[in-house]
Parts: sequence; structure tokens; C-alpha cells
Amino acid sequence: MSMQNHPVDRPTQGTGHAGTRVPFFVPLFNPIARRLLRVGVPLGPNALLTVRGRKTGQPRTTPVALVEVDDRRWIIGTFGDVNWVRNLRAAGQATLTSNRRAQPVTAVELSTTEAAAFYRGTLMSYVRGIPLGLGRFLLSSLGASDLLSDPDGAAQRHAVFELRPQTNNGSGAAPAPMS
Repeated sequence: MSMQNHPVDRPTQGTGHAGTRVPFFVPLFNPIARRLLRVGVPLGPNALLTVRGRKTGQPRTTPVALVEVDDRRWIIGTFGDVNWVRNLRAAGQATLTSNRRAQPVTAVELSTTEAAAFYRGTLMSYVRGIPLGLGRFLLSSLGASDLLSDPDGAAQRHAVFELRPQTNNGSGAAPAPMS
């Protein structure tokens, strides 16, 4: 599956799918997670994503779950077309901070076809590898079990970005083939 810089086939405005809601505890936990991640406390696969706001131009930082497989990294818009998703879509680049190490990245949004394949293959395997069924439990707790149960529908509602290390000229590293 090829991932090129091309327009994706999903809406670029709006607030996301009507059925996608942020669970009540996420806005309560995010400021705590942000502080803990900033000082280097490991919180599972979570990292900090800093992206320029599309309206203000100011840097905005939010905790995100990072899927890392075979030296490739992705983040998922678990709660739909929220602000960080729209900001990243507009900016195309960000800073990813994990274990107190910041790295500039280029974000390439997957098309809905590529996102469905990602959910079906990469994410399914990744979640299966999390011990004690915690991966499925966490997705369910976040209201995102459709990422595994309905990959085609989820691809319409949840953006996926591959994060590539920036090269000296600011463009992303060459894409690796999707397995």
C-alpha cells in the first residue's frame, strides 16, 4: 500500500462524526498526562504532540497514543475531527515528545482506504500484542472499539497520520512500504 502526499478522501471541516464523543474523563486526565509526559514519566504508548494552531499559529500540545511498529509511527484521531487533528492536517508537521526527547516530524494523513487497511492489519496486530487484553479494554473505554470491529467505518470517522522524522529540508523521510 503506497502512502503519498495526496489529498485524503474525508471532510476537512466540521467537528467529526456525530457518534464520536470524547469520554468525560479525557479532558480531566489530559492536563495531568501532559505534565507527567513532559517530565518523562512513561504512560504506556503515550507521547506529546505539539502542533501550531491553524488559527492562532500558537503551539498546542496534547497527549496522543503512539502506535509504533517496525520503526514506523502513527497516531489516530480517536475522538474524530478534534482540534489537534485539524491543526495537524493544516500544518503537516509537528513535534513529537517521548521520554523527554523532542523530534520534529512530518505528518502524512492516510486516505480512508489506507486507514482501513491500517486498522485491519497494523492496529489489530498491535492491540493483540498488548498483554491481558488491555488494548481492547482501553479502546472500548475510550469509545473507539470500532477501530477494530469496523475498520471501514472507522476510517471514515478517525483520521490516521503516519509520523515521519523530518529531514534537513523539512520534508518527511521516504515512505516505507506498508506491511
